[in-house]
Order: sequence, then C-alpha cells, then structure tokens
Amino acid sequence: MRPTDSHTYRVNEIFYSLQGEGFHAGMPAVFLRLSGCNLHCPFCDTDHAASVTMSIDDIVAEASRFPSRHIIITGGEPALQIDAAIIDALHEAGFTIHIETNGTIPLPDGIDWITCSPKDAVCQTPKSRVALDRIDEIKIVYTGQDVEAQISQLPEARHYALQPCSGQNTDDVVAYILAHPHWRLSLQTHKIINIP
Repeated sequence: MRPTDSHTYRVNEIFYSLQGEGFHAGMPAVFLRLSGCNLHCPFCDTDHAASVTMSIDDIVAEASRFPSRHIIITGGEPALQIDAAIIDALHEAGFTIHIETNGTIPLPDGIDWITCSPKDAVCQTPKSRVALDRIDEIKIVYTGQDVEAQISQLPEARHYALQPCSGQNTDDVVAYILAHPHWRLSLQTHKIINIP
C-alpha cells in the first residue's frame, strides 16, 4: 500500500466525459486537467490562472467517484507537474493512464497511452527539443503548416491524427488527409455535441 504522499498539484479541473478527440474518441474517461504550460497557443481552451492545489489522495478520491477507470491527464502541459508518485497512485486505484503532451518535457515511466500534440509551428514558439522516446499517437492541430516536418522530429507513432483548428478549416484538413493517407481525421466531437 502506498503511504500518503505530500506532493501537491495545481489542478484546473477534474471532470467526467467522453474523449472527444483522436484515436480514443468516444471513450468514457475521467479528465484531470492540470494548470500551467510552457507554450502560449492562441487557440488554447484552458484558463491557466484558474487552479486549486490538490494532493494525490484528493485527486485519486475525486477521480474515483466516476465509473470509468480511464483517466486522461491534460493541461496546459501536464509534464510540468506529472510525476511517478501520481502515476503510481492512479495505477494503484485501477486507472489506465492517458496523457496529452506537447512533447517538450520528459515524462515519467508508467504512462499507458501517450498522445503527443506538437505545437511549435502553430504557436510560433522556438523549436523545442523533442523529449519523448515513445509516442502512441501524434495529434496535430492543422493550420497549413508542414506537418510532415513536424512529425519527422518525433519518434514514430502507432497512430497519426490531424485536427482542424477550432473547426474552422475542416475542408483543408480533409483535403490534406486524402492526399496523405497515413493521417486520420480528428474532430473535436465534444464541441460538436456540446459536452465538456
């Protein structure tokens, strides 16, 4: 049994919904949205000023209120806070752990599914060193950038998803995928059907 841990995390929100994007779209999951990011993307939907400080035990207790044992850790950039202690505690509580990261910060071992959503070209930030050695899914918000150059800097993934930017350029994304069939379309279905 894990002893009570004194680690705390800045949590933006914990909620239960369906995964709206990428390979696991439609899957019921608990979302642990952490506050803070090392990038500044114009389309980010997280209020980084809003957070509460929570312990590991508080996070596990809140996440365990819901029936799904899939948890998606997102942000902001969750790699700024995520560590072995929270990974171990969530696994102990029976969770399969998914994370969505921009890929610029190393992750602790033990994460079951890694979605890398590189943002450098979109967010006009300096090119960042790729800090991941394993990726299950690459999901890119497409704004016309050279996505092949973006993925060439990353480890090979099992799945590749291209997503319209806030639903504004779906036709362009569809045309790109038809010409480059190693990509799959990812829509923000949670926004389309109006769920959290």
